[in-house]
This record gives sequence, structure tokens and C-alpha cells, in this order.
Amino acid sequence: MNTTALKLAVVGAGPVGLTLALAAARHLPQAEVTVFDARPEDKDVSQDPRTLALSWGSVQLLQRLNAWLPGAAQSITAVHVSQQQPAMDGLLGRWFGEPEVRLSATDEGVPMLGAVLSYGAITAPLQKAWEALCAAEPARLRSRFATPVKALKNVGTSSTQRVELDAGIAETFDLAVVAEGGVFSDQVRKGLTHDYAQTAWVGTVRLRQPHGGVAYERFTRQGPVALLPLLPLPSDPSDSENSQTRAALVWCVPSQDDPVAALNEAQRLTVLNTVFHPQVGEITTLSPLKSFALGLNAERTLTDGRTVRIGNAAQTMHPVAGQGLNLGLRDAFELVQALSRSSDVPAVLRRLEWQRGPDRWALIAATDFLARSFTWTLPGASTARGLGMVALQSLKPVKSALARQMMFGSRN
Repeated sequence: MNTTALKLAVVGAGPVGLTLALAAARHLPQAEVTVFDARPEDKDVSQDPRTLALSWGSVQLLQRLNAWLPGAAQSITAVHVSQQQPAMDGLLGRWFGEPEVRLSATDEGVPMLGAVLSYGAITAPLQKAWEALCAAEPARLRSRFATPVKALKNVGTSSTQRVELDAGIAETFDLAVVAEGGVFSDQVRKGLTHDYAQTAWVGTVRLRQPHGGVAYERFTRQGPVALLPLLPLPSDPSDSENSQTRAALVWCVPSQDDPVAALNEAQRLTVLNTVFHPQVGEITTLSPLKSFALGLNAERTLTDGRTVRIGNAAQTMHPVAGQGLNLGLRDAFELVQALSRSSDVPAVLRRLEWQRGPDRWALIAATDFLARSFTWTLPGASTARGLGMVALQSLKPVKSALARQMMFGSRN
């Protein structure tokens, strides 16, 4: 284990930044770790309702950091992906039926494929665990909330280079990790960017029948639409402990000719009940929806001198695969593991670039391909996608490999 002292700055106290800080505190016992964030420390993040999906690999990572509350998350026991008709017209449709792919935790021999929880339910335990470590080792671990970072600059020669961080006063660190992301529409454009001209409408629904922990994704002519299973609401008297009727909705449509914006809630509910696979059953209620623009915005490299970007600070992607947060958590874990093995920070960052490359670029390419495919007007594009799903469902080893990729990412 590397026992050399390291002065580390973590910019951003969201799930990725706090995960990295906790891992660094545990696995780099000589490191001084300081977390910066613009929000006040006493702001209650536990009530943030934004929905996040975690893979099984990410759940395991949080469990190892003692920052996982199992009762706050709904397990994903299966994933059902299908394509809305007409997907394959004529003889192909009669031969194969409606294309679908089914993945299950039982088939893969794991307790769950992943879990769904709120932003608050993942961030609050991470912050509590971090605060406990800071209280135990105040000389080594520090929080700087209500302290926005204005600028980062590499200083010194190649042999003595450090990074200067401006957070009201200039301070220098051996390494700065930027984990503040934001949404596509608010971000400064990075090296690789593309506006998909798509809008995601998000909210929650109620189902007539229990979801059973199944996550549904449906490919339509206008874009992907997904339902993620949610826990019952303790505050809602209509919810019981065993109720499984709540789900989070992500509904992606073209921005220029948005078919959702002009509809009222009743009309949106009617349309949704024509979209999903029959296995979902009836959607009985729909919450007010919020919208945000979708695009790709990615750095070509993770590192710049003594600065490294991870999570949404490195790449913001289309939510079609629901893997952006998982990629960021893997970035955080792999960086800390690399630093625990070597005190040569520049060498660690060089290795990190190519070690994380296959996982990172495979996911960027896959989500970009799927997102763009919904804008194609080429004849047969939908049929080709449907045939691919039919083939995937019939090839069990390939389907299992896909499930493992979703749970753990690409491994070197």
C-alpha cells in the first residue's frame, strides 16, 4: 500500500465526490482530503427527490464504504426491454412477434441487478459517513461547504507540478478531482458534444398491478421511455409496506415537435397507456412532469496536469442506458485504488486515462448510438433494431455478458 502523504482536493459533494472522498479516507491513510462544495453544510439533502438508478456493482461499492441504507432503495430484480410495434412489419413480425429482451437477477446469480433510490437517499448517508470520518480525524479530513471553487490552475514545472485551487483564497494541492457535473443545458461545452434535440420528461406514476421490482424500457418511434420501480411512500396512507405500484418515469421525445408539452395530465396518461408493453399493465395516475434537454457533453481526456474529472464533470450522456452515475462511481473507485498502489501521481493519472478508456468510451459510444438511432429516417432502421433484440434474447451467453456489463462495467 502507498503510505506517502498526498494533499487531495475533491470538488463537489454529490454522490461521486463523496464516494471518492470516503474511499480516499479509508484507502489512503496518509492523505489529507478536503471536500469543497458550494451548498451550505446544513442544507438537508435527504429530501432531494430526484431518482437515480444504481447497478449491483455500485451498490456493493457503497456497502463497502458503510454508506448504503438498504431500506431506502427499491431492488431491480429484472429488466424488460421491448420495442413498440410496428417494429418488424410483415413476415418478420409474424415470425418473431414483438421484440423484447429480458434480464433477471436470478439468471445471473446475484441478489439484484441494481437499485432505484432518490438523490437524497444516496447522498445523505454518504455525507453522514464522511462527516463522521472528519470528526474522527479533523487534522487530515476536512469539509469546505458553502465554498464554491472559482478556478483551477496547474502551477510549477513538470517535476514539481501541483494544482492551485481558487476558493476565495489560493491553495495548492497534489491532486484536484472535479466531480461537479450539472445538467447538459447548463454545462460549458467540452471537447466532444452533441445536442440530440431530444427532451426528457420525468415524474412518477402509479400502476394498477405491482411492478415486482422490474424495470421497463420501451423503444418507440419518438425515443425511449422507461419505468423504474420505486419503494412505497411512507407518507402516503394509500401505500402499505408491501405495495409495489410506484415507478419513476423517463419519457424521451423530440424537442422540435414535442408531443408531450401541449398535453394536460389526463391526456399524457392516456398516451402513456398506449406506449408500454402489455406486461406493465395499466398506469392509473401520473404526477406533474418536469423536462430537461438531452445531449452528449464529454471531455476527450479525463486528466489535465494535476486535475482529473470524473462523473458528470467528465461526461454527460443520454439516459437511455441509465449508466452515467455508475460510470462516475467506478471512476472514483479506480482512481483511489491506483493512488493506493503508487505515490507517483503523474504516472497514476497517465495509467488511469487508458485503464478507464474501454469502460468509458464503450458506454459513451453505446448511448450515443442508441440516442442518434431514434432520429434516423432510414427505411428498416426500426426493423434492424428489432432483429438485434430478437437475436440478443435468443443468445443466452451474449445476454448474460450484457447483464454483467450493466452491473460492473468493462473490466481490464
